[in-house]
Amino acid sequence: MVVLNTTGWGGGRIPSGWEIKVNHGKPVVSVCRDADTACLHLLSISSSFSLEKSVDVDPAKMPYLTWSWKVAQLPGGGDFRKASTDDQAAQLLVAFTDRRVISYIWDTRAPKGVMESVSSIPLLRIVAVVCESGAGQANQWIAESRNVAADYARAYGKPAPRVKGLRIQINSQHTGTVAESYFGEVAFRSTLQ
Repeated sequence: MVVLNTTGWGGGRIPSGWEIKVNHGKPVVSVCRDADTACLHLLSISSSFSLEKSVDVDPAKMPYLTWSWKVAQLPGGGDFRKASTDDQAAQLLVAFTDRRVISYIWDTRAPKGVMESVSSIPLLRIVAVVCESGAGQANQWIAESRNVAADYARAYGKPAPRVKGLRIQINSQHTGTVAESYFGEVAFRSTLQ
């Protein structure tokens, strides 16, 4: 089930079914081509915004979330483990029907593999998973795949309910810096191919 379909993009408009949400500052988002890959381009200048889409996915049947992303600029000093530096160039958040969220992030400082609760919003639980860290692979397309059902069980200690939404996010307002990233196709799959 392809959620962000980049096939056939010629540039211009935001993908169908996705909605921009602004938390702070001015969003800079466009559809573009990069190295022959159709993609979504996000640029944050001391801002925080996202693109959101409602979905209905049973993680017991389609547990794998796959995507490609590239970070061109990390927010200087960003580290999700402190509220004052909680900025990332690229985040992919999965929202479940029980108001719990898993956030897959490319962090500036936090080590790859870290999984930690980050929720400061009442009645909403968010656990972040660092998929990539630092600038070692900056300006390179990275393909990711995560077993969302297994990550949910590890984070919350119970089977995952249905997925109700996805959010692609970028922010640099806490550090007052600049962040830039690109996203390619995002999909839920029953198996890894």
